[in-house]
Amino acid sequence: MIAKLKGIIDELGIDHLVIDVQGVGYLVYASARTLGSIGAVGEAAEVFTEMQVSENDMRLMGFASGAERDWFRLLTSVQGVGGKVALAILGTLEPSELGHAIATGDKAMVARANGVGPKLAQRIVNELKDKVGGMDLGPAVAGGLAAVTNPAGASADAVSALQNLGFKPAIASAAVAQASNELGQDAEMSALVRLALKKAAK
Repeated sequence: MIAKLKGIIDELGIDHLVIDVQGVGYLVYASARTLGSIGAVGEAAEVFTEMQVSENDMRLMGFASGAERDWFRLLTSVQGVGGKVALAILGTLEPSELGHAIATGDKAMVARANGVGPKLAQRIVNELKDKVGGMDLGPAVAGGLAAVTNPAGASADAVSALQNLGFKPAIASAAVAQASNELGQDAEMSALVRLALKKAAK
């Protein structure tokens, strides 16, 4: 399994690049975001990779970071999300933005990617929101998501209450964060729990 390539960029295309590693040219498919940030032809580059194998095809997918590759693996674990759709999502949203969208149940943000309709966006959010806690969300939303995953005071108590009712930690945290945004930071725990239950049940 090829996990990473280091070499010189030989070619840049609309959806791929060719990277020369000690005389061997690897054709690597990548998102528009990765292709825009990886460098120019003739420059040295490092690409994190994932091999995708199907009945009649074998492709090497490339990513600018390990976090982006991890998100690709997670996205393609969802039914209906193939490599092309996963790259479209990662080309539209940074890993941190994607993590925030899933943690807060923002299916509209996920649906911004080409080839992702409302139903598929909803499935992605539903299937991945309990896995967001283990992902590298990036520094861009570290502060914002801290309030979602590690709330304090009444919010923390509300999250605990939802977990005691059987909701998974990420679902409870996202629901309470949405409720807190609507009710304000000074909301009482009972009010947060009531609204969060409605959010989590959707």
